[in-house]
Amino acid sequence: MYFQQSFHFARISAHKQISLANQRGFSLVEISIVTAIIMLVAIVGIPAIQSYVVENKVPRVAEEIQRFVARLKANTHGFGATPYAGVDNGTLASALRGSSVVSVSGEGSAANIAHGLGGLGTGGRGVIHVEPYAIAGSSRGAAFSVTFTDVNSAACPALASILQRIAEIVTISGKSGVVQVKNATQAAVMPYNPLLADAQCATGDSNSFQFIIR
Repeated sequence: MYFQQSFHFARISAHKQISLANQRGFSLVEISIVTAIIMLVAIVGIPAIQSYVVENKVPRVAEEIQRFVARLKANTHGFGATPYAGVDNGTLASALRGSSVVSVSGEGSAANIAHGLGGLGTGGRGVIHVEPYAIAGSSRGAAFSVTFTDVNSAACPALASILQRIAEIVTISGKSGVVQVKNATQAAVMPYNPLLADAQCATGDSNSFQFIIR
């Protein structure tokens, strides 16, 4: 009887110890390991997700600009040698204010148009800027420029590849400074060079694009 009782108490004691072990939760080491894994996944995964979002936004942003250019050309047709002399950020802001793709704030020439492809979207960083332009042999306003600042490398060179179709001159500021990747206005026409454009794309929000249109 004594041995049976002892065995019974031993079983109860072992069961209690197992229950207490199961209830004690994770140790500090285990929590640290899990936290480190989560942080590593975040460090690797978040930039990849951001790049994916930016890359998929390029066609929609480019479509908005193409629509703006088509409307501007239709509205200024027959305006003489300098039809775009009065074009500024206010012109673009008025056309895109209802857009769900870009963010527009402010009025007139001081309006801010954030493209959402990189940069802060304020203070000239990550914005679109429009102004009259003088192509060689013509007056300022014969053409106009559309400039994108601080574009992420995930959007490059897709942005140039799409918008070069409506532009006569395309310039990229990236790895090698300011480089023309297309110029259809010179005697020896320089067609768009996608390999050159790709080579200019610098990592991060470090690329600016200028499209000259007339």
